[in-house]
Amino acid sequence: MSLLDEIGNELGKDRLPACHVGDTVRVHYLIKEGDKERVQIFMGTILAIQGRGIAKSIVVRRIVQGEGVERIFPLHGPRVKDVEITRRGKVRRARLYYLRDRVGKQTRVQELVGEKARRHKAIEEAGHAQAARTENTAAAEAADENADPEPAAVEV
Repeated sequence: MSLLDEIGNELGKDRLPACHVGDTVRVHYLIKEGDKERVQIFMGTILAIQGRGIAKSIVVRRIVQGEGVERIFPLHGPRVKDVEITRRGKVRRARLYYLRDRVGKQTRVQELVGEKARRHKAIEEAGHAQAARTENTAAAEAADENADPEPAAVEV
C-alpha cells in the first residue's frame, strides 16, 4: 500500500454513501456565515464521480429558476456532513454531461426500480450494519482498555 493510501485511510471518513451516477441526492453541506455555521441542503442529480480514495468527489447538478447550477463536493471533506440518496437513477453512462444541454422535464433521469434497486438497497443496508458493528466493537475495545485490569474486591 502506498503512503497516500495509508494517509487516506487514516484521515478519510469511515463510511461513504453508496451513490452512483444518475442518483438524485441531498448533500448536507456546512456553510459558515460570519461567526455562525449552518447546514445547507443541495439537492440534485449526480453527473459524475471523480477521483479515488480520499480524493473522491461528486459533481451534483440542479436547476434553480431555469438556470443550471453545478457543484463539486469532496466526499471526504469536513464540510460535507451527509449525502442522502433520494432516488436511484437508471443510466448507461459514467458521465451525464449531456444533461447540461437539456431544459425542463428532459433533465429527468429514469428511476431504477425492481430487483436491481432492491439489491442496491440491501447492499447499502448491509454496509451500514457492518459499520455499526465495527463501531460498537471499537467502542467496546476502548472501554476494555480504559477499565482496571484487576477488579476491586467486593466485601459481603
